[in-house]
Amino acid sequence: MNTLNKKELIIGIAMLGASLTYLVLAQQLPGHDGVDAATVPKLLAGFLSLLGLMQLISAFAKPKVVAEPASPVPTEAEERPAEVIEPKTVLKTLGLILGYMALLGPVGFPIMTVVYLYLQFLVLTPVNQKARHLTYLLIAVICSALIFLLFREAFDLLLPAGLLNNYI
Repeated sequence: MNTLNKKELIIGIAMLGASLTYLVLAQQLPGHDGVDAATVPKLLAGFLSLLGLMQLISAFAKPKVVAEPASPVPTEAEERPAEVIEPKTVLKTLGLILGYMALLGPVGFPIMTVVYLYLQFLVLTPVNQKARHLTYLLIAVICSALIFLLFREAFDLLLPAGLLNNYI
């Protein structure tokens, strides 16, 4: 087993262990029939366990054979893989999360979620791809509205409405 697969195995074991611990703790939450406050933690624990299991399976899969480059000298674009995440992207994402958390109460969930999702889409858009502003905005508005209504109507939990408090 090569070094990469060992890392994948360790990550998979850690993920599975953490998710199973979380599942045990979620099962101990008080609840009642139907959807309640314990439902989401149980679902998250189940999904995390599934991801940990998938990570373990991928650790035992054979590594993909990398094809030889066609040109003898790699160009600058070939030297750097497209899937490398820049530290600036991570820092921008952390900044967006902190801003979202700070403004969630006063501004409200619907507006802040739209703003956060739209800005996060822009941050994650590859540099060589044109940003689709209208598409990003539509996805952000629809997701924010669906999540807000889901919590309000299905889970009977109120998310902070903030500035829209008089309208909702």
